[in-house]
Amino acid sequence: MNLKKLKEAEISFFDRYPEGFNHPEMVALGKKHKMDKMITFTQESFSKGNFKISDSIIETMVKVVSRSSMVSVFEKPKFRDFANALVFPDKKILVDGLEELLHGKEQQGFDLMIDVLKDGKLAKWSLITIFATYFRPQVEVFVKPTTVKGIIEHFELKSITYKPTPTWAFYEKYRSIINEMKSKVDKSIAPNNAAFSGFLMMSLENK
Repeated sequence: MNLKKLKEAEISFFDRYPEGFNHPEMVALGKKHKMDKMITFTQESFSKGNFKISDSIIETMVKVVSRSSMVSVFEKPKFRDFANALVFPDKKILVDGLEELLHGKEQQGFDLMIDVLKDGKLAKWSLITIFATYFRPQVEVFVKPTTVKGIIEHFELKSITYKPTPTWAFYEKYRSIINEMKSKVDKSIAPNNAAFSGFLMMSLENK
C-alpha cells in the first residue's frame, strides 16, 4: 500500500469536505444510497432465526439486490428471475450458502453461493458481496470490479491481483487490505466500509 497516496487523498477530501462524511453534501449522498435503511433491513431480515424458511430468504435476497444502489441495473432483473426460478436443491444451497457466509463458515458459504449462481452466469462480485456489505458494514467490502482495479493500481496494492471470477482468497485478502487502509485515515472518512470505498473511488477520479 502506498500510504503517501492515501494521506494525500485524505487531505484532498478534507479540502473539499471539511467534515468528512458528515459534510452536508456527503450526508445527502448517503441518503440517496439509503445506507442506513438498507443496513437495518438486511440485518433484521437475515438474522439467524429467519433462515428456517428458504422461500422467505430468497425473496429477501431479491429485495436487497433490487433496492441496492450499488448493484448494476442490468444485474437486478437477471438475479430476480434466476432466484425466483430456483427449485430444490439449488434454492436450499443458495440459502445455506448465505447463512454460512453471514453466520458460520464464511468461505464455505461464499463457495456455495458461487456454485449456484454460476449456473445462471451470475457469479458476479457485486451479487456475492452485496449481502455481507449491508449485514456487517464495518467489516465487509463491496467489490465493484472497475473501482477495485483502480484502487489496486493507484494505491499500489502489490500483494493482490484482481480476477473477474470471484474467489474467497481474493475477497479475504482485499477485505483485509481495505480495513487496514481504513485504520490509517480519520474516522469521519470511514463511517462504514461502503463509505470508505466511496472515498477511495472519489480519489481515483481526482488523481
